[in-house]
Amino acid sequence: MLLSLISLNDDEIAIVTNAVRQWCCEKKRDIDSVEGRRAITIAVDFIQMNTEHDKLFAELSKQLDHR
Repeated sequence: MLLSLISLNDDEIAIVTNAVRQWCCEKKRDIDSVEGRRAITIAVDFIQMNTEHDKLFAELSKQLDHR
């Protein structure tokens, strides 16, 4: 899980962790849970695909709500 963050710069890491924390808080999931780790992986993928940073939470929620 943390290995996927290594490829990001500090700003991108902050964006990913903020979006994942927000998602986990809204869904009442622990960030260390299976769902939380999946959210981190998906968020990193979105950042690497150049998803607009201000849309990351919405994209993350859309992706995870379909699972």
